Amino acid sequence: MLKRVFLALAVALVGFSAVVASRPSAWRLERSITIAAPVDLPFGLVNDFHRWRFWSPWEEIDPKMKRTFDGPFAGPGAIYAWSGNDEAGRGKMTILDSKPYESIHIQLELLEPWPATNIATFTFQPGAEGVTVRWAMEGHNGFLGKAFSLFVDMDGRVGKDFEKGLATIKSLTETEAKNRLEREALLKARAEAEAAARAAQPAPNGPAQATTTTP
Repeated sequence: MLKRVFLALAVALVGFSAVVASRPSAWRLERSITIAAPVDLPFGLVNDFHRWRFWSPWEEIDPKMKRTFDGPFAGPGAIYAWSGNDEAGRGKMTILDSKPYESIHIQLELLEPWPATNIATFTFQPGAEGVTVRWAMEGHNGFLGKAFSLFVDMDGRVGKDFEKGLATIKSLTETEAKNRLEREALLKARAEAEAAARAAQPAPNGPAQATTTTP
């Protein structure tokens, strides 16, 4: 009887391993959003790791998370490393390439709780209704990653984080775009008022001419 149980378990394990091995190793997920704002605003939020704390869906996981920055302040070569609780884990991001107002490529290295290296890509495409921001991530799964994907919908799980982050970028940049227009209108009105005030001032009298008298 015990022999049959072990045999059944062995067959089940072989079958499970075959199913896991048949899973694709490469994976990719993507989310997008259209933002009614100039392209420089969302691009700037992504291109500067110091500003990720304002919109990243993972920044609020651990309020005590330690953050360090290295390399250039923003753009290619900028590095952001973090270390937090069990949920936040430990890892770092490096901007590999940054084309102003077009695309940003980031290498994401997860060190804890499980090692992984993925590539995140942000693209920015201006259009009639605003700029469409696409956030994609791709990588490769080993055996454990393939097994994990059988029980957890990573696209749905991580995709929700992407959607939340993009929605926050939209809210921040559309608000800033509105504030920018209001500031520009205020400065224009002030300049016009000052110009009108100068035009309304009377012209200064010319210098008095000296007169001579004949004795």
